[in-house]
Amino acid sequence: MAATPAPPVPTAPPKPTWDPRKPEPPFPWLRPTIRIRLTLLYGGMFLIAGILLLSIIYLLAAQALHEGSGPAFTVSGTNLDVTSTTCPNLNTATNSAELNTALKQCEAVQQQHALDDLLSRSLLALLGLAVIAFAFGYAMAGRVLSPLGRITRTARAVAGSDLSRRIELDGPDDELKELADTFDDMLERLQRAFTAQQRFVGNASHELRTPLAINRTLLEVHLSDPNAPVELQQLGKTLLATNERSEQLVEGLLLLARSDNQIVERKPVDLAEVASQAIDQVRGEAEDKGVELRGKREPAVVQGNGVLLERIALNLVQNAVRYNVPEGGWVEVTTQTQHGQAVLVVSNTGPVVPAYEIDNLFEPFRRLRTERTGSDKGVGLGLSIVRSVARAHGGHIAATPREGGGLVMRVTLPV
Repeated sequence: MAATPAPPVPTAPPKPTWDPRKPEPPFPWLRPTIRIRLTLLYGGMFLIAGILLLSIIYLLAAQALHEGSGPAFTVSGTNLDVTSTTCPNLNTATNSAELNTALKQCEAVQQQHALDDLLSRSLLALLGLAVIAFAFGYAMAGRVLSPLGRITRTARAVAGSDLSRRIELDGPDDELKELADTFDDMLERLQRAFTAQQRFVGNASHELRTPLAINRTLLEVHLSDPNAPVELQQLGKTLLATNERSEQLVEGLLLLARSDNQIVERKPVDLAEVASQAIDQVRGEAEDKGVELRGKREPAVVQGNGVLLERIALNLVQNAVRYNVPEGGWVEVTTQTQHGQAVLVVSNTGPVVPAYEIDNLFEPFRRLRTERTGSDKGVGLGLSIVRSVARAHGGHIAATPREGGGLVMRVTLPV
């Protein structure tokens, strides 16, 4: 019986013939880096400045020698009388020794005059060259560092929640271009990550809306039955309240995902009107809790989304009413314009808030000394939404504890 041939040994998959990394140039030391460019630039500037300075000194020296080489005296008459305006000692010389001494003194005076003239003109030339060198160096430094300014402006725009900005730096393949390309790649990955996160939150919230709406409809139908047992009615009310809380959570997640984006379409919105509408919506709840609503609202017009800005005022006023003292509480809402910015301030009485707990209040699902599932005052997204909406409008919110209890919420938005 013939032996069964052994199965062929599987071979390893072929290695890829391409390298995903960026290929290096054949002569990396010839790459026009910033170091080489600055070395050539400042070396060339020093060489040019030296040549100019030597040329100017040469011309000034030639001029000084030309002016100082002229005769300092004249000989006239048959008696060879020597006269001089610069060397008066020549006129009084009576013999050859005195004449030679006077000539040496005259030559020394001429040389000193030529040197003084050369020094003064050289200083003026050096001052002019220094001014030209500083101006030229300032212009060249600005040209070399202009890509850094472009990178900084883009980073500042990205810090304002605009992840769509890119540097797209062109020019030589140096360290600055490499930095700009790396920054653009990082922004691309960050934008994809944030977009995917917001899309997931939005899709999940939309998908949760349908079953929650169906549950609410079924519960309302069962609760409308007058023959239903009391136990079932009580259970239905509990489930309906839980379902309503879930719907609020979904709406909050949708609004939070929407407010994290940069506001594209902006319209004039008066914060005074927005705050008044928020107070009207909360007035009934405030009256039930015995909380007084007060405050002076001056016009403060900003450019933004009216629905989202109304959500800022509504969330702050609702929190101020709900987290208040049992008796004699108040909520003060003011709007005004200060230093070119629109300001919305919501202050209230309430429990004492430690300063170290302030930052935690703006985190999602975080409350002060309460469990996430043990409070009937909200779903824990109110202040997170306020902060996201304020950032999307280019503003910010700050919270400070009040003396005696409560908080002061200050929202600042650019006009």
